[in-house]
Amino acid sequence: MDLTPFVDNLRRELAVAAGGEEVRAPAERLALALEPAARLVLLEALAAAADEITRELAPGSVDVRLRGRDPDFIVTPPPAPAAREGGFEGVAQPPAPPPQDDEGRTARITLRVPEHLKQRIEEAAEREGLSVNAWLVRAVSAAIDADSHSHSPFRNNSPRGRP
Repeated sequence: MDLTPFVDNLRRELAVAAGGEEVRAPAERLALALEPAARLVLLEALAAAADEITRELAPGSVDVRLRGRDPDFIVTPPPAPAAREGGFEGVAQPPAPPPQDDEGRTARITLRVPEHLKQRIEEAAEREGLSVNAWLVRAVSAAIDADSHSHSPFRNNSPRGRP
């Protein structure tokens, strides 16, 4: 998605608001200086919109990715109804999306993984037709669900949860 028409429109509106010729040149300089901030605000609005759409589309998702200075949308549709309902015998189905609170809020987390693991995560997500984010959410949900039903090798029995 090219943000340039939106930024250009903002620049034109600022020039019109400036009024007379004596103010137009400083307004144009101000508009040029504000362009990076305007792009950032537009990207933040697009990311917030994608998060909102993802909440409504779950277990599908919409991700915003930058290509150069412009955003692209990556849409991962929810699985077909037959696949969601276990319609394929003998094929493991992905876990259900994690339950959301009443407001459907999401949180951001930074995860650092070794490069070789990142590559494997990206390949696994691609094989399943998911974004990396959607794949990781499902993987974490499955791990937490499995942990609550069995003894986990990750569980630590020390009083403070640390070795």
